[in-house]
This record gives sequence, structure tokens and C-alpha cells, in this order.
Amino acid sequence: MRSVTYSMGASFDGYIVGPDGNFDWTVPDKDVFRFWIDEIRQVGVHLLGRRLYETMLYWETADQDRSLDEAELEWVALWNPLPKVVFSTTLSAVQGNARLASGGLAEEIERLRAEPGEGEIAIGGATLAAEAAALGLIDEYRVMVHPVLVGGGIPFFPRHERRVDLELVETRTFSSKFVYLRYRVASAK
Repeated sequence: MRSVTYSMGASFDGYIVGPDGNFDWTVPDKDVFRFWIDEIRQVGVHLLGRRLYETMLYWETADQDRSLDEAELEWVALWNPLPKVVFSTTLSAVQGNARLASGGLAEEIERLRAEPGEGEIAIGGATLAAEAAALGLIDEYRVMVHPVLVGGGIPFFPRHERRVDLELVETRTFSSKFVYLRYRVASAK
């Protein structure tokens, strides 16, 4: 069965966006960007909330930007053909290889898990991930910790009244600055 992963960058104090809505501190260095390129190769379909979808729209036409380096062009070549499902109550259409979700999150994930296909079901966006976590649908949490304290904003980790035990799968340090943590949801005992 395909696993569901939630993976994003976060500040050291646990936020994906600061209290002012700014996330300029999330710009990855060369090694971290290479890591994200390698990670996206493992994804079969990406589920996005509206805000993340709109942020990522840049990549739909980025290949026309002559200033992109080789790694950025490689990202575009992987990201654009990747199937995406966008969850939004305000959008009426989406671009690229994306479709609007036709059902609820649990229904979409159940359908995607049942379909033949390779690669993980990746969730992007804290609001969407919080809904998936509350439903017990996330198999792995992956966070790239950035060396900054932003003091508030949108939290990486969903806030709900349920304990979730995790097993450490992987840690990695980049440029002695960024730390990647990968945890699998522990099986019920």
C-alpha cells in the first residue's frame, strides 16, 4: 500500500510561515535543494492545499526563466509532470498536471491507495496535513529544520487532542546549518 507522507521545511520553533506570513527564511541552500529534488523522485502524487498550490504555481512556467540553474531546471522537469490533487473550496480551476479534489481528503487518499501506482502520496500544506493527521492518515512526518526562530505563524505540526507515537527513521545534517528529521508513525501495540 502506498504510504502518505507530510514533508515541509519549518523553523526551529516549528512554523512553516512566520506570524507576518513571510517564509523567505525557507530558501534552501544548494545541498538542501538537491535533497528535495531526490525526495520528489519518490512521490507518485502530491496533495496540496490552495495556499501551497498557489505558491508552487511559479514552477509551472519557471522553465521559461533563463536565469534558472541546472538544479532548478531538474526540479521543474520532475515537478511539472507529477500528478497533483488540489483541495480548495475557492478555486474553480487549476493549472498543469493538477486536478481539484472531487471528494474529501480521506476519500481521495483511500482511492489513491487503492489505485495501482508507484510512489508515495505526499501531502503539502499545514492545514491539509492537520486534517490528514486528525484522521490518522499520515504514515511519515518529514521536516527540514531551518536555523531560525520566527515566534509564531502557521505551525508545521497539527494541533489536535490525540497522541501520536513516532519512530525515528532518518536524520541528516546539511552544511552544519539545516537538519532533516524523518519519523514513521509507530504501529499500535
